Amino acid sequence: MDKTSSLPPAILQIVQNKGTEPPFSGTHAPLQEAGTYLCRRCGLALFRTDAQFHSGCGWPSFDQTIPKTVTQQPDADGIRTELLCARCQAHLGHLFEGEGFTARNLRHCVNTLSLDFVAHAQVLDTEEAILGGGCFWGVEYFLKQRSGVLKTEVGYCGGPLKHPTYEQVCSGQTGHVEAVRVVYDPDTLRFTELVQYFFENHDPTQTDGQGPDIGPQYASVIFYYDDSQRETAAALKNTLIQKGAPVVTQILPVRPFWPAEDYHQDYCRKHGQTPYCHRSVRQF
Repeated sequence: MDKTSSLPPAILQIVQNKGTEPPFSGTHAPLQEAGTYLCRRCGLALFRTDAQFHSGCGWPSFDQTIPKTVTQQPDADGIRTELLCARCQAHLGHLFEGEGFTARNLRHCVNTLSLDFVAHAQVLDTEEAILGGGCFWGVEYFLKQRSGVLKTEVGYCGGPLKHPTYEQVCSGQTGHVEAVRVVYDPDTLRFTELVQYFFENHDPTQTDGQGPDIGPQYASVIFYYDDSQRETAAALKNTLIQKGAPVVTQILPVRPFWPAEDYHQDYCRKHGQTPYCHRSVRQF
């Protein structure tokens, strides 16, 4: 899956334009948390946490890749060795040898923005969906419970404004909706099943928001990455309409996804709350 159309400029500058983020500017999972690092542009699994080590260089460091997922080529500077995702050719970083950090004597020095982390130590590939259905706290709460979902991230999608804030989006003037980026394992969860679950955990017939949350930022929206996602979403929407439900969910091409402020991420779990404007109703 090519996720280029959803990536904000800072990530594109790395994966597409071969930029380098400032050292110590990114974050990555604690080494004690077993998991996998994915290519941020296509979702392919690249590195496991058991190959990660502290190098002090300011970027995530690994002494081994998942086989056949990372390729190498001479860097444009004529000195270094560039690392690329084997599938989508996203720029990852550079390879250094002979530094003695680990027994393998290799350091795959990777930009944080080139990576996505999931707390799953065996996954080999992933896909992604972006869904909006009211307050993103509630949408995320339900999506995190679905088997096969590896990661959720709340944010803003659909509008032209770059780097929108929560206050700007809440004005209803930016064109964004509150949305959730969902990374899932296609071997466990199909896009069809994910969208069915999404439809069953919010009210896709409400035209002015979701529950008591009123405004265009709370609209029901499925952002599609490709024709397959678009056709699947449209077919499921039509199924509900044929059953008599006046579904108003918009099906739109994906636009840049801007992560929301940290305090919004995983909000319900952090505060021990359950959603106040969502409900579960079996529809399929």
